[in-house]
Amino acid sequence: MPIEYPPLRDYGVIGNDDRCALVSRQGSIDWCCFPHLESSSVFARILDADRGGHFAVYPTETHESNHRYADRTNVLETRFETATGQATVTDFMPIDDGEPDDERFQQAIYRLLECERGTVELAVEFEPRFDYARADPVLERTDDGAVASSDDERLHLVADDDIEPELELSESAVTGTVSLEAGERCWIGVQYGGREPLASVDPKTVLDETKRYWRSWLGSRDGKPASMPERWHETVVRSELVLKLLIHHETGAIPAAATTSIPEKIGSDRTWDYRYNWIRDAKFTVQALHDTGHRTEAQEYFDWFVDVVQTDPADIQPLYGLHGETEIDEEVLEHLSGYRNTRPVRIGNGAAPQWQLDAYGTIVQAIYETIQFDDEAGLTADEWGGLRDLVDYVCDHWEEPDAGIWEFRDEKRHFLHSKLLCWVALDRGLAIATENGFDAPLERWREERDAVREAIEERGYSEEAGSFVQHFETDEAIDATALLIPIYEFLPPEDERVQNTIDTVLEKLTTDDGLVVRFVDTDIREDEEEAFVLCSFWLIDALVLSNRLELAETYFENVLEYASPLGLYSEKIDPENGQLLGNFPQAFSHLGLINSASYLTRALEVDGEVSPENFHPDGVETLFQREGPPD
Repeated sequence: MPIEYPPLRDYGVIGNDDRCALVSRQGSIDWCCFPHLESSSVFARILDADRGGHFAVYPTETHESNHRYADRTNVLETRFETATGQATVTDFMPIDDGEPDDERFQQAIYRLLECERGTVELAVEFEPRFDYARADPVLERTDDGAVASSDDERLHLVADDDIEPELELSESAVTGTVSLEAGERCWIGVQYGGREPLASVDPKTVLDETKRYWRSWLGSRDGKPASMPERWHETVVRSELVLKLLIHHETGAIPAAATTSIPEKIGSDRTWDYRYNWIRDAKFTVQALHDTGHRTEAQEYFDWFVDVVQTDPADIQPLYGLHGETEIDEEVLEHLSGYRNTRPVRIGNGAAPQWQLDAYGTIVQAIYETIQFDDEAGLTADEWGGLRDLVDYVCDHWEEPDAGIWEFRDEKRHFLHSKLLCWVALDRGLAIATENGFDAPLERWREERDAVREAIEERGYSEEAGSFVQHFETDEAIDATALLIPIYEFLPPEDERVQNTIDTVLEKLTTDDGLVVRFVDTDIREDEEEAFVLCSFWLIDALVLSNRLELAETYFENVLEYASPLGLYSEKIDPENGQLLGNFPQAFSHLGLINSASYLTRALEVDGEVSPENFHPDGVETLFQREGPPD
């Protein structure tokens, strides 16, 4: 297979609640980490086409290919058409109700090779590279395949006994071919660590169980909404399945994305590791999980935040490891060339020790919304004590500058979004205390909340710009986070300043078809040219709340057109050519899609008579109704 960097839209993702792999439309697994999503890679060709490592299956002849997911699953099917026939490679990671007898069972990838017509010869390339290609494996033949070893790591290649590929072993790879005729099939797979569980199971049964799991998970929530336009349903379901892939089944944590160092712009140094749980995602995650009826995952996410507030507020970080790790050092991998030769390749994230005031508001908002959504959710006296300390901390520190939601590394500012979330922390803290009879310094909280409001209204709005601005020290810098002012109910949508801000965002940050960049005219960093997918959904939400439904629906339809053929989004989009950019698939983008579909659906249900109570979690039923039994 020629060495190349496929566009991100040519990749599908498979996984099983604790790990993911990216599979190209050419049948190559180009990114996979074992034993966990945040572990070091065993295949990383997406970050270095020459030395990153991969596991490919593709026709030896000239061919065309396309791929799709098996209906309502994360099982990926790649179909190849050649002059002599047609074959399909089905890729999945095994999952059995989330509780396998042996954890190693899930540390595997199965690949089913089937010929549906004629004859197709398929090439097999197995080139693992442990530890982000820093360790060269030793390859050895086994009775049913091969094993790659390096220090204490093992990756087994296992082939079918019935139609076994003809494999050859070299110093760095296992290669071979398998020829299939119509109706024939062949299984191959890889397993990290030991190999006994994989060798002892029937792969066809595992495939059926995996499909059943995904469909059962969808069926266990409230299903397709009665009023949601049919054209939106499948893309919302795909977004649900992406989120489920990313949710860590042990801790409830959700990484921002499955990859590291896919650049925000080709040739830039904005290459970050997104395999961590960001606190800033909390409000939108809780909203999306509840609107789609996934209460178990929402409760686990709630529990994660309740645990966070038991720590000293001064020690709260913007992001954490998926197992709760706090020591997250950033490291540059100099030996990797990067996606499309864009360096640096980073592991770890230097934003972890940053001080971001918005984190406190998102924590309180997530807990508040969960309590509103779920009658069974609540706080114990000790848990309330931790949350009370957090709100007190906001009282003491809200007037200080911070790094902000976009994690600027050069200079701290009085970012409007950070102040807004401080107001949210105080406002929702007051609501939780009064509604539940919890002990709290209510008078002080009210005074500080009013002081934050005054600061935002006096220093955060620029008459010159006709908009709320990025930070208090500017009259020019416009930031898409100002769209959250009506969403967090700081001001009503009809407020003239809110409408002016929306119009300014439309003029200065938005393309003709509704793509939104994060900010312009900042002296902290150069203006951005790439659209941030979540910001586009924020604009849609703000338009819905403003009763500007026609424009909101048009933009929503337009943004959906930028998804990959599989319905997947990265972090950003290049408005010039529609290219997906940034880490992939991106949880933030899919959360935004679900939430905008929810906003629009509810607005259409009430014929545009939009008011905040239509979208408030208090008393709102889930967006979805019960589906029938899973397939």
